[in-house]
Amino acid sequence: MGEGTTARSVLRLGGRPERFEDNLVVEEPMEIRLGGVSLAVLMRTPGDDAELIMGFAITEGIIDKPTDVAAIEDLGEGRWDIQLSEGVKVDPGLFQRNFYSTSSCGVCGKASIDAIRVAGAYPPGGPVVDVGTILSLPPLLLERQLAFRTTGGLHAAAAFDAEGRILEVREDVGRHNATDKLVGTLARSSWPLPSLGLLVSGRVSFEIAQKAAVAGISLVCGVSAASSLAVDLADEFGMTVIGFLRESSFTLYTGPERIVGFSN
Repeated sequence: MGEGTTARSVLRLGGRPERFEDNLVVEEPMEIRLGGVSLAVLMRTPGDDAELIMGFAITEGIIDKPTDVAAIEDLGEGRWDIQLSEGVKVDPGLFQRNFYSTSSCGVCGKASIDAIRVAGAYPPGGPVVDVGTILSLPPLLLERQLAFRTTGGLHAAAAFDAEGRILEVREDVGRHNATDKLVGTLARSSWPLPSLGLLVSGRVSFEIAQKAAVAGISLVCGVSAASSLAVDLADEFGMTVIGFLRESSFTLYTGPERIVGFSN
């Protein structure tokens, strides 16, 4: 078993009882510190932890760019410390959360709604993608959701280009964590990010749209619905949001200019 999955003995009912070993997704707390000061405790699936922290620091507006971080130190027992590069100064008090963040809600505990909005984060114009390419994405993502196929309990976030190629996929028990792992992975090799789209395996919530905007991703797709606040944010920031993405149809909430073959 990988570090993100574990086995438990379970009993299946609904006919003849059957006991078997089932694969479960691991959910564990991670404390993120900035220069020794605790910022947040996330419930996440272990794996790609440094990338998760890098993505978190970027999408929460703690840093402007990956080079603002000198090191991400593993302190052990799920505790990690962000060490800033020389000359970079950040007040940890601006980003501390009131209580821990669950795997289902990455913004719970922020001091105010104003703290969620990251000023000056306007994504670029691209990519421009045709309808057929958008429709081709769900099965491509499913092929890469290896831990989901084992457990059935993980979300995924994928980066794709205008040709519909899946460039990177990350999985986690939380959609927001999977997105941060993805952004952190991409940011380590290229910053600013190239023209990309984001596909998530669940709904497009406000925080997913916000994280995409801060990371410079202007096209966000989800296999489930988009929330009203996510759509409002997309309108404000000039983003394209797609929901209910299936192999035969999708719902376009905002930004039709990025979708070729769409007619109003």
